[in-house]
Amino acid sequence: MLKIGVTGGIGSGKSTVSKRLAEHGAFVVDADQIAREIVEPGQPALQELSEAFTDVLLPDGTLNRGELAKQAFATTEATTKLNAITHPRIRERTQQLFAQAESAGESVLVYDMPLLIENGEYKSMDHVVVVDVPDEVRVQRLVEFRGLVEADARARIAAQIDRQSRLDAADTVLDNSGTVEDLLEQVDRFWENVAR
Repeated sequence: MLKIGVTGGIGSGKSTVSKRLAEHGAFVVDADQIAREIVEPGQPALQELSEAFTDVLLPDGTLNRGELAKQAFATTEATTKLNAITHPRIRERTQQLFAQAESAGESVLVYDMPLLIENGEYKSMDHVVVVDVPDEVRVQRLVEFRGLVEADARARIAAQIDRQSRLDAADTVLDNSGTVEDLLEQVDRFWENVAR
């Protein structure tokens, strides 16, 4: 089974790339989706987050993601606290899904993981794809498409590793500074040349 790690900073277009690879037949494990699952009501991580951060639960008991993000990305210490609660659970669920893909005989597994480089998980991949976008373009997209305040967008970008460190770890770089169509064409070429 070929393991392809897909990464990039927030707002880079990782999800678009992974979705296209899934259309080509890859089995996709999405760390962001897992991160959402582990904080659903009834999950231990939700309780721990509510104890570690202030007023992060909505009246219905679900996570107020915006409030959590505002607090968790405000300082390095707060980000470390968030990661200590969520990362072990994300890792455990990821390993379950990897095993599921292997036992199902999948030929290509895509691990869509924002922190692939930071966590050193890129070393266990056969091929690392970095979706690259200049920081200013990412800020603009986060404000325009995700409704983030510019200062929040910049704080989230600053909380991640720098662009060059990602590029240094890449086997393939997909440039997403153009249109979605441009990006999808690059993904299709990658699939034909590497993943198929």
